[in-house]
Amino acid sequence: MTDRLVDSNRRYAAEFTDPGMDARPVLKVAVVACMDARLDLHAALGLQLGDCHTIRNAGGVVTDDVIRSLTVSQRALGTRSVVLIHHTGCGMETITEDFRHDLEMEVGQRPAWAVEAFRDVDQDVRQSMRRVRTSPFLLHTDDVRGFVFDVRTGLLREVDPA
Repeated sequence: MTDRLVDSNRRYAAEFTDPGMDARPVLKVAVVACMDARLDLHAALGLQLGDCHTIRNAGGVVTDDVIRSLTVSQRALGTRSVVLIHHTGCGMETITEDFRHDLEMEVGQRPAWAVEAFRDVDQDVRQSMRRVRTSPFLLHTDDVRGFVFDVRTGLLREVDPA
């Protein structure tokens, strides 16, 4: 499978032209979203290359590493807004923190990270918004909005932070 990706890259590179951009996102926004393969964030949000920083992980949850990336995004690269996107039918709703325990039993070492599984997608979006808004490392916490992407309709539904 990796060879297929590398071959695709060769075809891409054959027609690639340097767009002359730097690492600063044009729209000054960072999007944090789930890594789910069904989410085509650029298409769903009408984004072009260079418009935003995109940070993805399992569940789209705000972890310490997401805070690290957002901190670099804001302090070094000028972003001011944060958009959080979870989605319906997320795999993180089907597992529990026991996943971590099971890994410890299998591998013989406890993972240093939490699974961050959840049962209520709206509540997890709220928790992620709180983590961004209360981080002492982030400069811009006034424009933080959270959404749930419906994988069947393609629509975003905004989550009330309260």
